Amino acid sequence: MTELLSNYLGGRWQAGTGAGAGTALLDPVLGTELVRVDATGLDLAAGFDFAREQGGAALRALTYRERAALLSAALKVLQANRDAYYDIATANSGTVKNDSAVDIDGALFTLGSYAKLGDALGDKRFMLDGDMARLGKEPLFQSQHVLTPTRGVALFINAFNFPAWGLWEKAAPALLSGVPVIIKPATATAWLTQRMVKDVVDADIFPPGALSVVCGSSAGLMDQLQPFDVVSFTGSADTAAVIRSHPAVVQRSVRVNIEADSLNSAVLLPGEAADSPAFDLLVKEVAREMTVKSGQKCTAIRRVFVPEALYAAVAQALSARLAKTTVGNPRNDTVRMGALVSRSQLAAVREGLAHLAGQAEVLHDSSQQALVDADPTIACCVGPTLLGTRDARGSDSADRVHDTEVFGPVATLIPYRDTAHALALVRRGQGSLVTSLYGSDAAALAAAALDLADSHGRVHVISPDVAQLQTGHGNVMPQSLHGGPGRAGGGEELGGLRALNFYHRRSAMQASTAVLAHLQTPA
Repeated sequence: MTELLSNYLGGRWQAGTGAGAGTALLDPVLGTELVRVDATGLDLAAGFDFAREQGGAALRALTYRERAALLSAALKVLQANRDAYYDIATANSGTVKNDSAVDIDGALFTLGSYAKLGDALGDKRFMLDGDMARLGKEPLFQSQHVLTPTRGVALFINAFNFPAWGLWEKAAPALLSGVPVIIKPATATAWLTQRMVKDVVDADIFPPGALSVVCGSSAGLMDQLQPFDVVSFTGSADTAAVIRSHPAVVQRSVRVNIEADSLNSAVLLPGEAADSPAFDLLVKEVAREMTVKSGQKCTAIRRVFVPEALYAAVAQALSARLAKTTVGNPRNDTVRMGALVSRSQLAAVREGLAHLAGQAEVLHDSSQQALVDADPTIACCVGPTLLGTRDARGSDSADRVHDTEVFGPVATLIPYRDTAHALALVRRGQGSLVTSLYGSDAAALAAAALDLADSHGRVHVISPDVAQLQTGHGNVMPQSLHGGPGRAGGGEELGGLRALNFYHRRSAMQASTAVLAHLQTPA
């Protein structure tokens, strides 16, 4: 029988006690069983209490700089085991090396970024929020807002597509804040998350209870949450609704952060020709976003808006680029796109494609192309598909492309009449994580970016002058906000030190100026 991964909870490694020996994790290309996970029988209440009382107290006793040093030490351990993580990603996520790097190296970069940010905060255990404000005519009795770490635990319920980055982009700011974390990775790809936690735990870096992982069913986890705990979820809108309606949130006011569905877009502004640099930048970026991690990114481009006169040219250029994408076994060096993570995801993509095709034409279909070193009856592989809505009138009536996210290598090309029409169509996504704008007119780009800012967590503007510098539509940088309003979940993560706000409690201290002066020095 394959290895049963242990859970780390209550400061010790524990195996699940399920009679069925847990859930099997499979290779999505070969179909072979890799490891098993099981969280049955764990004493969740005791584990959460241990994290709050032992892990939380130990972390809060440290300064930001000391916690940052722990993050740096964890980073060194992870870097030393980087090759093993790539092997796990290939086997369990079916990703080619470049796609694995998006997850693994992105995680390490984010962890290192928060280590640097924390070191700069210095020898403090709280943060000031703004300046003192007079509460009377004389500057003797004043108000000072402060941020102190919440005396609870952070529960992370993560998605299957980023088992490494999804772990550390949440855990780094939480641990830096002084809040212990319990990670529940998505079952399908839990192996990489569990291995990273195991390597850090085995290195004895964080205090006992500061870092825990539960692999398997999430049953009972939300029930353990208390008023000062927080929960961060990445996944479907349906599951997000269940979390929001849970008594821990509704009755105990547990703070919640949600990242859900997102119909992200790319817009080529008017005034560009088919041979312009902005045109080429759009085509290159869309093709990349459709194929990186087989389109399994919450930030991937799903809708592509172009002037009606350029619809045919963009369709042709995109199709030509997508036709060069080889799909199959990521262990073959000629393969550029690997697999979806499971048969259920493959079925969901095919179902979603059929739904969109009811209102859109197929411009490029490589879903039936021959796979490289992979059996199509076993491998969860599907080639990229580009759909289109024919004309601007069709863009208005094709409601499915503005409502349905197909979580795979699928995008829809949508023509528009003018800028106002384009921006109105983008907004039909009802809130997204990111939109990207392409053009060469700086004033027009700035105006469009401001117009779309309220409905997007991030607006990525690409003009020819930053072609070699821009970080990519889908790349989430720790310095910038990750999250989005509306259907994207309404949450916020990262954004530099802004990420720490979620794990701190804001309070107004009203006191004499002499008392408040003591807050200006490290404590």
